[in-house]
Amino acid sequence: MSKTRLSIFPLGGALLFPRMHLPLHIFEPRYRAMVTDSLARDRRIGMIQPRGPGEPAPLFDMGCVGRIAEVEALDDGRFDIVLEGLARFTILRELDVTTQFRQVEAELEPVGESEILSLGERASLEIESRRFADAQGYAVDWEAVARLDDESLVNGIAQIAPFDVASKQALLEADRLTDRAELIVQLMQFYGRHGDEGVSTLQ
Repeated sequence: MSKTRLSIFPLGGALLFPRMHLPLHIFEPRYRAMVTDSLARDRRIGMIQPRGPGEPAPLFDMGCVGRIAEVEALDDGRFDIVLEGLARFTILRELDVTTQFRQVEAELEPVGESEILSLGERASLEIESRRFADAQGYAVDWEAVARLDDESLVNGIAQIAPFDVASKQALLEADRLTDRAELIVQLMQFYGRHGDEGVSTLQ
């Protein structure tokens, strides 16, 4: 584990995983300043979810640091960026800073090799994903899904699925790919039964 200083972007529902990508539209002045600062330094931004409301909002302990892999500066000062996930991190303490954006001292996790699912786990995830997508009315290119490696499939679903913040955080914090895949199946079944009621039930 290595300690580092990170500028953080608290955003509920926005997950990033190592080796995955997250497109973001940056429009708030403080986060425009954060992107400008990041581009001038190491291009890193720590994505983390707020634990609840407030200003500053309380934060979950774990997030994922990303590197700005693509950036488009718009005429009015906004940015469209794509973050490439580097490593999960745990906040050790928030730093007292004068910048508009928040900064923390964090511990970065080492990133291991890509994991794989068993054939049964992969099949279960794909079957449940089809049921969930059909129930939600999502149009999905299942041929493209079938070509994804296990890590991209599991983490991609975790990033885009319409689960509540607490559920998303549980997916981020799952240490093994098999555990994350199993949790996704459980969440899809739960949301399939309860619909929007599940959002508050899982808190």
